[in-house]
Amino acid sequence: MEGPDQAAGDDGAGAGEGAGGRKIIHIDMDAFYASVEQRDDPTLKGKPVAVGGTRERGVVAAASYEARTYGVRSAMASALARRMCPDLIFVRPRFDVYREVSRQIHGIFAEFTDLIEPLSLDEAYLDVTDNHQGIGTATEVARQIRARIKAETGLTASAGVSYNKFIAKLASDHNKPDGLCVVRPDQGPAFIARLPVGRFHGVGPVTATRMEKLGIHTGADLRRCSREFLAQQFGKSGDYFYLAARAVDHRPVRPDRVRKSIGSENTFFHDLFSHEDLTAALLESSENVARHAARTGKAGRTVSIKLRYSDFRTLTRARTLPAPVSDVDSIQQVALALLAPLEPVEQGIRLLGVTLSSLGEGEEELTVTAEQLALAFE
Repeated sequence: MEGPDQAAGDDGAGAGEGAGGRKIIHIDMDAFYASVEQRDDPTLKGKPVAVGGTRERGVVAAASYEARTYGVRSAMASALARRMCPDLIFVRPRFDVYREVSRQIHGIFAEFTDLIEPLSLDEAYLDVTDNHQGIGTATEVARQIRARIKAETGLTASAGVSYNKFIAKLASDHNKPDGLCVVRPDQGPAFIARLPVGRFHGVGPVTATRMEKLGIHTGADLRRCSREFLAQQFGKSGDYFYLAARAVDHRPVRPDRVRKSIGSENTFFHDLFSHEDLTAALLESSENVARHAARTGKAGRTVSIKLRYSDFRTLTRARTLPAPVSDVDSIQQVALALLAPLEPVEQGIRLLGVTLSSLGEGEEELTVTAEQLALAFE
């Protein structure tokens, strides 16, 4: 696998992929919002910066790498971030600027391929199997794209190059920041085998803990599990885990995909009954939703929860708010209010999830006041 400074030449990324496979690149800008702010304000360079709301109920939309060394992360409450890093500099988000830079970056993508699947303002999949420039390897395409981004925006991007979306996304995070990682088809299974299962997309802290209790710590451990066992333990996610452990992902790059909602749900190894367990599960899902909302600069007016009982009966409850929300506290508060009338549960809960919909662009403070939230419960 190629690191950030290693030369690939006519590497396996071209040779292996050429045998009927696809050439997929996942581009992920490095600390995008914070990097834009540091670029535009040189006094912020080298300092811990958080983009997001400064109010007590605000949320961090993005953190510079300097801030991340203190444990500051996106979707974290601003108050907690300030406690973790007393010298943290808060900057109000400028979504109009981020969108303009994003359009500039996507314009660069379009010079190489029409098959672009945006995931957020700063992240996208590209299928460059047949690229406009006639470049022979996906590795060279990724190099040229990263160089163009750096030259035209002053920002750095990390790229993962592989033969499917699942591995390309994992690879883009492998050498961050400003890194390039190539995983050839003959390297895919070994690359996956070494990874902790917590790195897999779709494996949150609760699922990772359940896997660890089952003795599943790495991709290699997961690969030793049968499809039937994984389906029994993880429901419909079991088939995904079975294929992912084998480095298999047949999903195509889907151009111009529009996200209509942001959701997170978990299927539990043991049915949940207690208020404490249900609250913890809702908090995890709310954190996942808030993290993605912060990353994409989105906020939503409708929060919904989904419950599946032990007999597979499924319920959904939703509430539309007077103003968009995106921070974890607001999302969880609404989710708990939706859950309250359904408690105590007589049957165990085997699946629980949270979804944020009616999406729009993020609010400047990425928060909603307590008074506005109160209106939703009257």
